[in-house]
Amino acid sequence: MAIHPIEFRYGTPEMKNIWESENKLQKMLDVESALSQAEAQLGIIPKEVADEIRSKASTKYVKLDRVNEIERETNHDIAALVKGLGEQCEGDAGEYIHFGATSNDIVDSSQSLLFKESIEVLEEKVKRLANITLKLADENKELVCIGRTHGQHALPTTYGMKFALWADELKRQYDRLEQSKKNLCVAMMDGAVGTTAALGEIGWEVHKKVAEILDLPPAKITNQVVQRDNHAEFMMVMANIATTLDKIALEIRNLQRTEIMELGEYFDPEKQVGSSTMPHKMNPITAERICGVSRVVRSYVVAAMENNPLWHERDLTNSSCERIIFPEACILTDYILNLTIKLMSNLVFYNDNIERNLNLTNGLIMAERLMAELTRSGMGKQTAYGIVRECAIKANKENEPLFDVILTKDEVKEFLSKEDVEKIMNPHTYLGSSKKIVDEVLKSSKDWF
Repeated sequence: MAIHPIEFRYGTPEMKNIWESENKLQKMLDVESALSQAEAQLGIIPKEVADEIRSKASTKYVKLDRVNEIERETNHDIAALVKGLGEQCEGDAGEYIHFGATSNDIVDSSQSLLFKESIEVLEEKVKRLANITLKLADENKELVCIGRTHGQHALPTTYGMKFALWADELKRQYDRLEQSKKNLCVAMMDGAVGTTAALGEIGWEVHKKVAEILDLPPAKITNQVVQRDNHAEFMMVMANIATTLDKIALEIRNLQRTEIMELGEYFDPEKQVGSSTMPHKMNPITAERICGVSRVVRSYVVAAMENNPLWHERDLTNSSCERIIFPEACILTDYILNLTIKLMSNLVFYNDNIERNLNLTNGLIMAERLMAELTRSGMGKQTAYGIVRECAIKANKENEPLFDVILTKDEVKEFLSKEDVEKIMNPHTYLGSSKKIVDEVLKSSKDWF
């Protein structure tokens, strides 16, 4: 019976397949195989023994049900793995499995393989989403809209600026994934307290050889675990990605509000239902789900950071916690990346409403430009600010166009003609360097991925 929504509602096949139990078992078998190969190459165990272990270190032979059965008896997952693999090996090869290793050598090294696969999936989707936002930035770099600060109309901007801003942030998230992969995805084969004592003087060479076989960098130093600041960093990167997706979805939700309705997510009028009781509703459910799930991803950061301080060389308090937060964080982050790709690929623009909202304040949004042009024409900046502020307050209070109010001021007429003011009040021509900024983001993006 399915209980957790990840089992039936949230997640993508590609990320779920990485974290499902059989793949996790295979990754642990891969590490046991790499250990035997490394030991054979360094003359610790016979080559034919390592070859036999390698040939049987597969879920084709070592079945998950059998390993789980043994674990129920032993109450130890890695002991169960070792016994399950040993049962499949011919001759005395089973006697050599796991020599010189401790359980967490297998756990942490195999988890590094899982993380590596997970990060590759996340990176591909961050790239894809960034490219979608870059395309939207290019297509809409001249689509003028109202910019809002503190929820209030501020100055004109463009949708190109919005999308380019998000694309630039996604690039930083991609870079953070890359950096976290370097720190997190490492191999270790260092024994009970990290000294490789069971393997003698050749232990450190075994450690490095195992890493080479697994195609992972060797951890520089461990004590029985790869230090959990690396795992916390990865969890924080996923939380940061989730926050970027939350930001994007929140903005789209706000822009889809009935009284704004500048853009929104696609609604299928033939099939989709917005409300069980209100037939007219077309709710931003995709964006809302992104925002909701992002909260869950962010919540894992505290647990991940608390897993770093362990007793002495280690204790087991991190283990049970990580069995939950690692797969869930990867699956849910990947899931909302997928949702955001869907959301951004099917945006609906309402151009009439964009223009309506741009002019909603009767020209108040051009107050800064009026002040700046008066200053350029010779009026003192503070004087210009005071006059425009006075006029803006009057226009707002009496619901009059700022254009009309400003022209009642004799002080203004000394510096600006009616025609000057008319040009100044056009929001489509007050965009500063916005087009250049977007173009530079687009140009630099060619080297991103």
